[in-house]
Amino acid sequence: MPVQPVPPDDFTWDSDGGSAAAVESVRRACREADGQDPLDEASSLHLKHHGLAGAQLWLTGTDGFAFRHEGQVDLAVSPAARRHGLGTELADAALGASGPVRAWSHGDHPAAARVAAARGLDRVRELWVMRRPLSRPLPAPIVPDGVTLRSWVDTDSDELLRVNAAAFAHHPEQGAMDTANLAERMAEDWFDPAGLIVAVSDDSVLGFHWTKQQSPTVGEVYVIGIDPAAQGRGLGKALTLAGLHHLAGLGVDEVLLYVEADNLAGRSLYAGLGFEHAAADTHVMYARTA
Repeated sequence: MPVQPVPPDDFTWDSDGGSAAAVESVRRACREADGQDPLDEASSLHLKHHGLAGAQLWLTGTDGFAFRHEGQVDLAVSPAARRHGLGTELADAALGASGPVRAWSHGDHPAAARVAAARGLDRVRELWVMRRPLSRPLPAPIVPDGVTLRSWVDTDSDELLRVNAAAFAHHPEQGAMDTANLAERMAEDWFDPAGLIVAVSDDSVLGFHWTKQQSPTVGEVYVIGIDPAAQGRGLGKALTLAGLHHLAGLGVDEVLLYVEADNLAGRSLYAGLGFEHAAADTHVMYARTA
């Protein structure tokens, strides 16, 4: 089936049929075959809460999709429909021949590298997935003097956003989180206030570890943010371990996390806590600047 643009008014996230169902069908098939979701969280939340406002979606029936918003493209073809040129057709529609654009390859697929190179996109970022089985013993967190670790409460939100903005000032996605983004994430079924652990001193939040239970057996170090003014006190390690103990208490077998490949300090911290990375667990961003 040829690539078809989806009119914005035709997209409804909670529809049992139509374009939203087609996107979910492709995502499900890719997750089952590749072990990776081809639609990242920011894109998924945009579709869920804002539909195609400020965005574009192309479909090839129920075999593939390309979604573009804020200069980023997520593209996927169902495994059963690959090797028939659908990815090329979707890339032609969503990436175009010129102009700034970014695109993720979730899993570092060789086909994605070829599609990107053919359209002038360069490899600019690598995001590692690191994993740790919870069958290995966990040390207890060592909390600095004058600091308390506790679960998030409503009145922490402004402080959490302040710390997040400071900690991720140069991060293109996480650093942009605002009150609306925070509310959207906290509205997700997986959100558990007990799993959002904050480090506080007096009335100030110094850092936080937001955990996520992805499934009965898999947990995630979702976000760890430390106020730059509180760096060097061991908060990152203490918060990481506190979150791991929380996830272990939920009965998960494995915990994963995402870390930039060039974040050597972060990688060293996580490796020291027993996290490991496999080459297949690499996400790659391609970008074109002109």
